[in-house]
Amino acid sequence: MYELVSSMLIKMKLCLILVCAALLYTEAKIQHKDMNIDLCSDTEKEFLYGLDGEEKWHADFSQGKGVMTLPQFADPASYGEGAYESAVANVEICKQNLAVCIKAYNYPAVPKDAPQTSIYPQDDVELGSKNTLICHITGFYPAHVGVSWTKNNINVTSEASFSRHYVTDDGTFNLVTRLSFTPEEGDIYTCTVGHVALDRPLTKTWDVQVTQPGVGPTVFCGVGLATGLLGVAVGTFFLVKGNNCN
Repeated sequence: MYELVSSMLIKMKLCLILVCAALLYTEAKIQHKDMNIDLCSDTEKEFLYGLDGEEKWHADFSQGKGVMTLPQFADPASYGEGAYESAVANVEICKQNLAVCIKAYNYPAVPKDAPQTSIYPQDDVELGSKNTLICHITGFYPAHVGVSWTKNNINVTSEASFSRHYVTDDGTFNLVTRLSFTPEEGDIYTCTVGHVALDRPLTKTWDVQVTQPGVGPTVFCGVGLATGLLGVAVGTFFLVKGNNCN
Protein backbone atom coordinates (compact mmCIF):
# COMPACT_ATOMS: atom_id res chain seq x y z
CA MET A 1 0.00 0.00 0.00
CA TYR A 2 2.80 2.37 0.89
CA GLU A 3 4.56 1.68 -2.39
CA LEU A 4 1.35 2.35 -4.30
CA VAL A 5 0.76 5.67 -2.54
CA SER A 6 4.37 6.70 -3.04
CA SER A 7 4.16 5.81 -6.70
CA MET A 8 0.99 7.86 -7.08
CA LEU A 9 2.58 10.84 -5.31
CA ILE A 10 5.60 10.63 -7.58
CA LYS A 11 3.36 10.57 -10.64
CA MET A 12 1.39 13.55 -9.34
CA LYS A 13 4.60 15.50 -8.74
CA LEU A 14 5.88 14.63 -12.20
CA CYS A 15 2.55 15.72 -13.67
CA LEU A 16 2.71 18.98 -11.72
CA ILE A 17 6.26 19.60 -12.89
CA LEU A 18 5.24 18.98 -16.50
CA VAL A 19 2.28 21.37 -16.18
CA CYS A 20 4.48 24.08 -14.67
CA ALA A 21 7.05 23.57 -17.40
CA ALA A 22 4.35 23.89 -20.06
CA LEU A 23 3.08 27.10 -18.49
CA LEU A 24 6.57 28.55 -18.31
CA TYR A 25 7.19 27.58 -21.94
CA THR A 26 3.90 29.20 -22.98
CA GLU A 27 4.70 32.38 -21.07
CA ALA A 28 8.16 32.53 -22.63
CA LYS A 29 6.57 32.69 -26.08
CA ILE A 30 4.61 35.86 -25.23
CA GLN A 31 6.43 38.95 -26.46
CA HIS A 32 5.78 42.54 -25.42
CA LYS A 33 6.97 45.64 -27.22
CA ASP A 34 8.15 48.56 -25.11
CA MET A 35 8.12 51.90 -26.92
CA ASN A 36 10.00 55.15 -26.41
CA ILE A 37 9.13 57.62 -29.16
CA ASP A 38 11.09 60.84 -29.54
CA LEU A 39 9.92 62.99 -32.48
CA CYS A 40 11.40 66.32 -33.46
CA SER A 41 11.64 68.75 -36.37
CA ASP A 42 12.07 72.48 -36.78
CA THR A 43 8.47 73.02 -35.68
CA GLU A 44 7.26 69.77 -34.06
CA LYS A 45 8.25 67.79 -30.98
CA GLU A 46 6.79 64.80 -29.17
CA PHE A 47 7.98 62.39 -26.50
CA LEU A 48 6.10 59.37 -25.14
CA TYR A 49 6.40 55.95 -23.55
CA GLY A 50 4.18 53.06 -24.63
CA LEU A 51 3.67 49.32 -24.41
CA ASP A 52 2.22 47.00 -27.08
CA GLY A 53 0.87 49.87 -29.13
CA GLU A 54 -0.76 51.64 -26.15
CA GLU A 55 0.50 54.95 -24.86
CA LYS A 56 1.44 55.02 -21.16
CA TRP A 57 2.91 58.50 -20.67
CA HIS A 58 3.64 61.56 -22.77
CA ALA A 59 5.21 64.95 -22.29
CA ASP A 60 2.75 67.83 -22.69
CA PHE A 61 5.07 70.59 -23.88
CA SER A 62 2.29 73.17 -24.03
CA GLN A 63 1.50 72.74 -20.29
CA GLY A 64 5.03 71.89 -19.23
CA LYS A 65 4.30 68.56 -17.53
CA GLY A 66 4.14 64.81 -18.01
CA VAL A 67 0.75 63.11 -18.43
CA MET A 68 -0.10 59.52 -17.45
CA THR A 69 -2.44 58.12 -20.11
CA LEU A 70 -3.38 54.66 -18.83
CA PRO A 71 -5.97 54.48 -16.02
CA GLN A 72 -4.90 53.44 -12.53
CA PHE A 73 -6.69 50.07 -12.70
CA ALA A 74 -4.25 49.08 -15.47
CA ASP A 75 -1.47 49.27 -12.87
CA PRO A 76 0.80 51.31 -15.17
CA ALA A 77 4.46 51.95 -14.47
CA SER A 78 4.94 55.34 -12.84
CA TYR A 79 7.32 57.99 -14.12
CA GLY A 80 8.71 59.93 -11.24
CA GLU A 81 10.00 63.43 -10.76
CA GLY A 82 12.31 64.54 -13.51
CA ALA A 83 10.62 62.56 -16.30
CA TYR A 84 9.31 65.69 -18.01
CA GLU A 85 12.64 67.48 -17.72
CA SER A 86 14.31 64.42 -19.23
CA ALA A 87 11.84 64.52 -22.15
CA VAL A 88 12.68 68.19 -22.81
CA ALA A 89 16.40 67.39 -22.84
CA ASN A 90 15.88 64.38 -25.13
CA VAL A 91 13.96 66.47 -27.66
CA GLU A 92 16.78 69.01 -27.78
CA ILE A 93 19.29 66.20 -28.33
CA CYS A 94 16.98 64.84 -31.05
CA LYS A 95 17.09 68.20 -32.86
CA GLN A 96 20.87 68.34 -32.67
CA ASN A 97 21.26 64.77 -33.94
CA LEU A 98 18.75 65.40 -36.71
CA ALA A 99 20.71 68.41 -37.95
CA VAL A 100 23.96 66.42 -37.94
CA CYS A 101 22.40 63.47 -39.78
CA ILE A 102 20.77 65.65 -42.43
CA LYS A 103 24.09 67.31 -43.17
CA ALA A 104 26.05 64.03 -43.07
CA TYR A 105 23.71 62.37 -45.56
CA ASN A 106 23.79 65.38 -47.90
CA TYR A 107 20.26 66.58 -47.16
CA PRO A 108 18.38 63.48 -48.37
CA ALA A 109 14.78 63.64 -49.49
CA VAL A 110 12.31 62.84 -46.72
CA PRO A 111 10.53 59.51 -47.33
CA LYS A 112 6.79 59.93 -47.74
CA ASP A 113 3.89 57.57 -47.08
CA ALA A 114 0.39 58.83 -47.72
CA PRO A 115 -2.25 58.30 -45.01
CA GLN A 116 -5.37 56.21 -45.35
CA THR A 117 -8.50 57.19 -43.45
CA SER A 118 -11.81 55.74 -42.33
CA ILE A 119 -14.71 57.36 -40.50
CA TYR A 120 -17.36 55.53 -38.46
CA PRO A 121 -19.56 55.94 -35.36
CA GLN A 122 -18.46 54.40 -32.09
CA ASP A 123 -21.94 53.07 -31.23
CA ASP A 124 -25.08 52.14 -33.13
CA VAL A 125 -26.73 55.30 -34.39
CA GLU A 126 -29.99 56.43 -32.81
CA LEU A 127 -31.44 59.84 -33.62
CA GLY A 128 -31.14 62.22 -30.68
CA SER A 129 -28.78 59.93 -28.72
CA LYS A 130 -25.24 61.12 -28.05
CA ASN A 131 -22.53 59.26 -29.93
CA THR A 132 -18.93 59.64 -31.12
CA LEU A 133 -17.57 59.79 -34.63
CA ILE A 134 -14.10 58.30 -35.06
CA CYS A 135 -11.69 59.23 -37.83
CA HIS A 136 -8.89 56.66 -38.00
CA ILE A 137 -5.78 57.81 -39.89
CA THR A 138 -3.16 55.17 -40.64
CA GLY A 139 0.11 54.44 -42.46
CA PHE A 140 1.53 57.96 -42.85
CA TYR A 141 5.10 59.28 -42.72
CA PRO A 142 6.45 61.74 -41.69
CA ALA A 143 4.48 62.19 -38.50
CA HIS A 144 3.08 65.67 -39.12
CA VAL A 145 -0.50 65.53 -40.35
CA GLY A 146 -3.27 68.13 -40.42
CA VAL A 147 -6.84 67.11 -39.59
CA SER A 148 -10.08 69.09 -39.73
CA TRP A 149 -13.74 68.24 -39.03
CA THR A 150 -16.88 69.80 -40.48
CA LYS A 151 -20.58 69.44 -39.71
CA ASN A 152 -22.87 70.58 -42.52
CA ASN A 153 -19.94 72.53 -44.02
CA ILE A 154 -19.21 74.29 -40.70
CA ASN A 155 -15.76 73.76 -39.20
CA VAL A 156 -16.01 71.98 -35.82
CA THR A 157 -12.36 70.91 -35.43
CA SER A 158 -12.08 72.71 -32.08
CA GLU A 159 -14.68 70.31 -30.66
CA ALA A 160 -12.68 67.20 -31.59
CA SER A 161 -10.07 65.33 -29.54
CA PHE A 162 -6.82 63.90 -30.93
CA SER A 163 -4.66 61.00 -29.84
CA ARG A 164 -0.89 61.00 -29.87
CA HIS A 165 0.96 59.58 -32.86
CA TYR A 166 1.29 55.80 -32.68
CA VAL A 167 4.23 54.24 -34.47
CA THR A 168 3.68 50.90 -36.25
CA ASP A 169 6.03 48.02 -36.97
CA ASP A 170 6.84 49.38 -40.44
CA GLY A 171 7.81 52.81 -39.07
CA THR A 172 4.70 54.68 -40.22
CA PHE A 173 2.28 56.42 -37.88
CA ASN A 174 -1.36 56.16 -36.86
CA LEU A 175 -3.61 58.82 -35.38
CA VAL A 176 -7.15 58.69 -34.01
CA THR A 177 -9.42 61.70 -33.70
CA ARG A 178 -12.90 61.70 -32.13
CA LEU A 179 -15.85 64.05 -32.41
CA SER A 180 -18.80 63.87 -30.01
CA PHE A 181 -22.12 64.43 -31.75
CA THR A 182 -25.86 63.93 -31.48
CA PRO A 183 -27.11 62.46 -34.77
CA GLU A 184 -29.97 64.25 -36.48
CA GLU A 185 -31.42 63.14 -39.80
CA GLY A 186 -29.72 64.80 -42.77
CA ASP A 187 -26.55 65.92 -40.94
CA ILE A 188 -23.31 65.48 -42.90
CA TYR A 189 -19.88 65.19 -41.27
CA THR A 190 -16.44 65.19 -42.90
CA CYS A 191 -12.94 64.37 -41.71
CA THR A 192 -10.25 65.95 -43.90
CA VAL A 193 -6.57 64.98 -43.70
CA GLY A 194 -3.68 66.98 -45.10
CA HIS A 195 -0.22 65.46 -45.46
CA VAL A 196 2.96 66.14 -47.40
CA ALA A 197 2.57 62.81 -49.26
CA LEU A 198 -0.86 63.80 -50.61
CA ASP A 199 -1.40 65.80 -53.79
CA ARG A 200 -4.59 67.18 -52.25
CA PRO A 201 -6.36 66.79 -48.89
CA LEU A 202 -8.09 63.48 -48.32
CA THR A 203 -11.72 63.81 -47.20
CA LYS A 204 -14.03 61.11 -45.88
CA THR A 205 -17.75 61.85 -45.48
CA TRP A 206 -20.29 60.35 -43.09
CA ASP A 207 -23.98 61.27 -43.11
CA VAL A 208 -26.81 60.42 -40.75
CA GLN A 209 -29.08 57.91 -42.39
CA VAL A 210 -32.26 56.48 -40.90
CA THR A 211 -33.02 52.91 -41.90
CA GLN A 212 -36.66 52.57 -42.78
CA PRO A 213 -38.40 49.36 -41.64
CA GLY A 214 -38.61 46.83 -44.47
CA VAL A 215 -42.00 46.25 -46.15
CA GLY A 216 -41.15 42.77 -47.41
CA PRO A 217 -42.17 40.79 -44.29
CA THR A 218 -45.43 42.73 -44.03
CA VAL A 219 -46.32 42.09 -47.68
CA PHE A 220 -45.48 38.39 -47.45
CA CYS A 221 -47.47 38.08 -44.24
CA GLY A 222 -50.50 39.74 -45.88
CA VAL A 223 -50.26 37.56 -48.99
CA GLY A 224 -49.90 34.45 -46.85
CA LEU A 225 -52.91 35.40 -44.73
CA ALA A 226 -55.04 36.09 -47.81
CA THR A 227 -54.01 32.79 -49.40
CA GLY A 228 -54.80 30.95 -46.20
CA LEU A 229 -58.26 32.52 -45.94
CA LEU A 230 -58.93 31.72 -49.61
CA GLY A 231 -57.96 28.10 -48.99
CA VAL A 232 -60.32 27.89 -46.01
CA ALA A 233 -63.16 29.38 -48.08
CA VAL A 234 -62.59 26.96 -50.98
CA GLY A 235 -62.40 24.01 -48.60
CA THR A 236 -65.63 25.04 -46.88
CA PHE A 237 -67.36 25.45 -50.26
CA PHE A 238 -66.48 21.93 -51.42
CA LEU A 239 -67.33 20.49 -48.01
CA VAL A 240 -70.85 22.01 -48.12
CA LYS A 241 -71.33 21.00 -51.76
CA GLY A 242 -70.34 17.41 -50.96
CA ASN A 243 -72.86 17.23 -48.12
CA ASN A 244 -75.63 18.53 -50.38
CA CYS A 245 -74.83 15.89 -52.98
CA ASN A 246 -75.28 13.18 -50.38
